[in-house]
Amino acid sequence: EAGPNAVLALQREGYNKIDFSVKDMLEYLAFPGFWRMAGKYYRMGMQEYIRSFSRAVFVKSLQKLIPTITADDITTGGAGVRAQALDKSGKLLDDFCLFQTEHMLHVLNAPSPAATASLSIGDTISDSVINSLNNKK
Repeated sequence: EAGPNAVLALQREGYNKIDFSVKDMLEYLAFPGFWRMAGKYYRMGMQEYIRSFSRAVFVKSLQKLIPTITADDITTGGAGVRAQALDKSGKLLDDFCLFQTEHMLHVLNAPSPAATASLSIGDTISDSVINSLNNKK
């Protein structure tokens, strides 16, 4: 498998290249962090979109790793959507951003089901909950 390309989904649950939601896009565009991030990474983002829509460009990028690969060697695969947390300053948040509220610990930006099942990450989250409970005593 080759990829994945990291591109902005134009719909929260958009699993096809042309899926589009006006509501979702308006939310993106209204968030100041989006514009700050887009201003910083727009060139990279455009390159990824081009690779996603142009088989020739995608193959050319693969040939940097495997010079003998051709368009006949690849088939289009499926797509997935992974949310990426972004703060108001346009900074991409690290995986497992923990956010404590009065009665809850929110685990934001969990990268994958496999990572969320990690015992080490579970220890970190449970330690945070235990510390929070101890501080309330």
